[in-house]
Amino acid sequence: MENIETTRMSSKGQVVIPEAVRNRLGLKTGAQFVVMGDRDVVILKTIAAPVRNEFATIAAKARRQAREAGLHVSDIDRTVRKVRGAR
Repeated sequence: MENIETTRMSSKGQVVIPEAVRNRLGLKTGAQFVVMGDRDVVILKTIAAPVRNEFATIAAKARRQAREAGLHVSDIDRTVRKVRGAR
């Protein structure tokens, strides 16, 4: 880490990420984060949608793993119906 910045949480639970950090990480308005907390540590991890070719690679891997596990489209349909009916 190049430097350390400080910030405060508002009464609404909002935290401002200091400009120097936003610039260094290339964060833009609307950036999304996963928030993890443990004791006195809070971690923000950016979430970025995969680019199109990454998505194709991820989808192909998921299809291959599903085939290897013996899953079929009917298994997915049945599971979705079961979960939706459970609500």
